[in-house]
Amino acid sequence: MRILVAGGTGFLGSFLCDRILADDHDVICVDNLLTSSLDNIAHLDSNKRFRFVNHDITRPLPNDLAADAVFHLASPASPNHHSPISYHALPMETMMANTTGTKLLLEFCQKNNAKFLFASTSEVYGDPLVHPQTEKYNGNVTTTGPRSIYDEAKRFGETLTAYFCRDCGVDARIARIFNSYGPRMNSRDMRVSIRFIEQALTGADITIYGDGLQTRSLCYATDTVDGLYRLMMKPKTNTSIVNIGSQDEYTIMGFAQLVKELTGSASQIKISEKLPKDDPLKRRADITLAKKLLDWEPTTSLKQGLKMTIEYVKQRS
Repeated sequence: MRILVAGGTGFLGSFLCDRILADDHDVICVDNLLTSSLDNIAHLDSNKRFRFVNHDITRPLPNDLAADAVFHLASPASPNHHSPISYHALPMETMMANTTGTKLLLEFCQKNNAKFLFASTSEVYGDPLVHPQTEKYNGNVTTTGPRSIYDEAKRFGETLTAYFCRDCGVDARIARIFNSYGPRMNSRDMRVSIRFIEQALTGADITIYGDGLQTRSLCYATDTVDGLYRLMMKPKTNTSIVNIGSQDEYTIMGFAQLVKELTGSASQIKISEKLPKDDPLKRRADITLAKKLLDWEPTTSLKQGLKMTIEYVKQRS
């Protein structure tokens, strides 16, 4: 198969390119490098099955491209207000990547009779009133709050995907990705895992927003990617909406303490700012459907994954 990965130089996208190539498929990696780096795919330069195309998916794809399947992972994803590559810093780019970009990629799939996977997010559940979150939960999301730039764009991306699947005959599915972490995360991203690790390794204060009792479930990158890959490749997943994430729930305070322990850091853990508006207080995936449909669940423990991520950050420094 020839498989196109939109957002393929990103953190998860680059691991997805590796996963596809490992199964002897051809990869077309499409990215405009807005929030990512060619460093993430440098090891693929000599691979004859791999092609990189510098392109913004909010414009039609080049006419010479064709594919049998398309993964759409192209979007800023960091919620950190201080990050220069967060969706707060790139609001229009985020909204257009998930709306106009989604429509154009779906039209490409319609033309090429290609399969499609939309990488949605647990953010579509907002600040959930149901815990853990199942795919049937419609969410508690504000349409105008500061996070709506990302949340609502992803929700409309899901709407577009469902329309093209239902009414236009595109073989499409939706993955709702929960918090992921691992090597190749951009330090400018400033999401909690990479920020805590870098603070701990430099001896800076490990800074927590809010009281630290808000929870997250963190899934190692290769586990997340394996779930995405299975959802695309497994037969009879057309029309499916599937949570991809970890069931192991940690408080942010507990996560900070674990990072400090694993790095052997003398950093102090400090409450630095109030919790950002609309930041969810609880987040944990119900992956019952993923287990049943895809025979998938994460296999990397948080300690294992953090150790590998810490080593990566040390080598990069």
